[in-house]
Order: sequence, then C-alpha cells, then structure tokens
Amino acid sequence: MLKRIPHTYVIVFGIIVFSAILTWIVPGGEYERQTVAVNGIDRSVVIAGSFHPVEKNPQTWQVFSSLFDGFVDKADIIVFILIIGGAFWIVNETRAIDSAIRSVIRFSKRIEHYRIISAVGADNLIFLMIMIIFSIFGAVFGMSEETIAFVVIFVPLAISMGYDSITGVSLCFVAAALGFAGAILNPFTIGIAQGLSDLPLFSGIEYRLFCWLIINLAGFWFILRYAGRIKKNPSLSIVKADDNYWIEARSTTTDPVVIKPYLSSWLIFFIIVTVMVIASVRFPVTNIAVGERNFTLPAFPLITVIFTISGIISLKKSVHFFILQILLITILILITGVMGFGWYIKEIAALFFAMGIISGIAMNYPANKITKLFLEGIKDIQSAAIIVGLAGGIIIILNNGRIIDTLLYRLTSTISGAGKMAAISMMYTVQNLINLVMPSGSAKAALTMPLMSQFSDLIGVSRQAAVMAFQFGDGITNIITPVSGVLLGVLNVAKIPYDKWFRWVLPLVIILIIICFFLLIPTVFIEMEGF
Repeated sequence: MLKRIPHTYVIVFGIIVFSAILTWIVPGGEYERQTVAVNGIDRSVVIAGSFHPVEKNPQTWQVFSSLFDGFVDKADIIVFILIIGGAFWIVNETRAIDSAIRSVIRFSKRIEHYRIISAVGADNLIFLMIMIIFSIFGAVFGMSEETIAFVVIFVPLAISMGYDSITGVSLCFVAAALGFAGAILNPFTIGIAQGLSDLPLFSGIEYRLFCWLIINLAGFWFILRYAGRIKKNPSLSIVKADDNYWIEARSTTTDPVVIKPYLSSWLIFFIIVTVMVIASVRFPVTNIAVGERNFTLPAFPLITVIFTISGIISLKKSVHFFILQILLITILILITGVMGFGWYIKEIAALFFAMGIISGIAMNYPANKITKLFLEGIKDIQSAAIIVGLAGGIIIILNNGRIIDTLLYRLTSTISGAGKMAAISMMYTVQNLINLVMPSGSAKAALTMPLMSQFSDLIGVSRQAAVMAFQFGDGITNIITPVSGVLLGVLNVAKIPYDKWFRWVLPLVIILIIICFFLLIPTVFIEMEGF
C-alpha cells in the first residue's frame, strides 16, 4: 500500500526544518557587498574575493517564527494574490468568463472543419497562440507573478475543452517560464546580469532569440503532446480527482443567459471612457521600453479608441461581453503600465482590484454583494497566500543562519581550475542549484554575476557565456522549486498538489536542462555577434 504523499505545507515546512539543521552544520560566512547603479537602479552586489568566515547563527525556534517573517518578506505577493482572488471571484460571478469559454469552444468547433486546421488541430492552434503571447511576455518584461491572475481563466477553459488543470496552468505559467528562461529583453535578469558584467545592455540578442525559439519549440511540443493524450484519454490525468473542484463548480451553474446591459453598465462605460480620455490627454505618447530600445507609441489614445468601439458593440450584445471588454482593457493597460511606466505588483494589484469593482457595478450588483463576493474570493484563495509566506521562511532561515553566502562560495569555488567547457557547465549547474533556494532572478544576478563574470575572464570564456549560463539556470528550475512563492501560488490557485505537479513537470525540466546545456556549447567554441 502506497504511503500518503505529504501535503504541500508539510513539504515546505520540512524544507524549513532541513534549512535550520544546515545552520548547525554549515560554517557561517559572508561576502562584503557594495552598492552600484545598474541600469539606473541601485543594487547591492558581492565584492569578488571578499568572502570571509563569520560566526554562524544556528536556528532553533526560528523555524516557527519563519512563517511570520516569511509573510512580512513576501507581503507584496501575498496581498497581490488575495486581491486577485477577490477581484476575479466578482468577475466569475458575473458569468462573463463562462461566456468567453463557451465562445472559444464554439469557435474551435467551427474552424476544425477546415482541412489545414484539422490537420494541426483547432485546439492546438488556440493553445499555441496563447502560449506564444505569454512566452513573449516572459521574455520581454519578465512576466512571473502576473500569471497567477490568469490561472483562474485558463484552468476552467482547459477543463471545459476536455483537458485538465495542468494543461491550463501550462498555457500561461509554464509558457511565461519558457520565455523567462529564453529571455530576450528581460530587464530583471538579462538587463541586470549584463549590467553587472559590464556588457552592453541586451547585446548578443541574436543568439538569445535563437535560444528562445528552441526552448519554446521543446516546451510547446511537450505541453501539446501531453494535452493531446489527456484529450483522448482523460483518465491518464494525474489531477483527474483534483479537477473535480472545477468540474463541480461548473456543474452547479447553467449556461449564462444573455442579459441586456443595465443602466449601471452604460454608466461604467462612460466613466472608463472619461478616465481613458484624461489619461490620453495627460500621456498622449508613451515610451515603451523593449530591452534597450524605446518605442514612442500613443498607447492610451489607442486603448481609448479600442475600448470605445468594442465597448459600444459589446453593450449592444450583452453585459457579459461588456465585462469581457473590461477584462481586455485591463490587460492592455497592464502591458502598457509594465513596459511603459515600470509598474510592478502594487500597481497591477490596484488595476485588478478596480477591474473587479467596476465589473460588479456593471452587472448591477449592490455594494454589499460586491463586498461579499470579494471576501469569498479571498477566502477561496487564502491557502495560496499562506503557502507563499511559508516558502518565504526558507530564505529567512538561511539568511539569518548566515550560511547562504557559504553555500554560494562552496558552489562557485568548485569552478576554479576547470577547462572552458567544464567551467561553463559547472557555472550552469551552480546557477540551477542556487535557483532551487533563491528563485528571484534579480537577487541572484546581483549575488552571482560579479563573481561569475570574473571567473569567465580567468578561464577565457566570454562574459556573455556566463550571462547565458545564469539566464538558463535562473529560468528553468522556477517551474519546479518548492521555494518559489509564485509556483506555489499558481498551484494552490489551480488546486494542483505539488507532488503531482513535480511528477508531471520533472521530465520537462530535464529536457530543458539538457537542451540549454547544448545551447551553451556554441558560446564557448563559436565566434558570435555580441559574444
């Protein structure tokens, strides 16, 4: 008889206990750090050769206080998850997303009769379009936490189309992670890593674009192959029982009835248009940063025109389609804010919060009902917020124990004296291992690149190769490490147990690690532009 797999909370708490045990075994040590400006942002970076022993600080009762400290450290992501849960619960209650899902299913059935499309598969084409978009987001502006908001859209969509929750999570989260690993212009990883390595910002983009294509081809193939197997035989899904949550939620509801817009719907329409016109006057053009290139676009005027036209058309059909237009404009403003104004979690959370409230008003819900729905959404998603705080406690224990720098030093010191190919392979391995306990790309870049770039000089490997080793090592293991608050948040929202996710994603991680290893070889032996 198989033993019961531990709950995700048990797994993460076990890692906290193991980390505390390490603080008694591993010697204490620290690097000296200095603050440097990287692409206009101050970063605390390691001073090469500054590692020195310090008195370690063994952790005992702190394994229990780490939950509190983890909540404090990850407060922004936790609040973001709670707001997302509340906002989308309101939108879900309006049945607008149900209408969208049914429209996608009907569209899929309509186009599958065409010979060319039937050969590829209508569902495959739809999934490919979704994954390409999210991969671009991951590659260009480092989409990560934002994918949590889309899980509640794509998981029900996938299940309604005859797939499972793993497929739905793959469409947004895994696709964005593939883009993150093959980052082209990501300012949070490539930008910081190259800045700390004294390389021209986003130089060597030609080869990284090639790598992005290869990584996506492998990842998309793996996801679509899995999705096809589940479509043919749903019993093969390892989350079949867990997906009953979504199936039961849908079975208790009838098909959305076409509801004509309320007076409040038109009122919301005019308020949004007015706000967008004001924004267009204040920001007639927006500098959209794509890597080191800036494009000046009339973003807000374009969004205003799009919403005005689509809003009027949708209001003539039903209130559901109008709420979908609100969701669309939210996504467009999100992209503009992130790429044009440097928005992060606080601004994005505020944007989705506003979306939830105005969607409820457009549906003519009274204030008390909107509040009740928001609180129900928070209650439903609170387990995802708790796991993020718990995962944050792992890093707290390692930092407070003063051993995280020692672990880094031990790992990087193994690289010294190796040949070129062996050294770059070890750099890549070290970055993957570090990412298992430190999934933040920008923090890891600030910690490792000052050392890795100098190692590359000593062994005669280009600094671009060291950046590539960091880039690959930083991105791939994000989809499997239990230390990642984003991963655990996504899984909890999707109702996927971590152990089942681990079993599913491990083969993909191994495939990607091997592919990226082979992609590193040309950076050592072949002359390439930017390298």
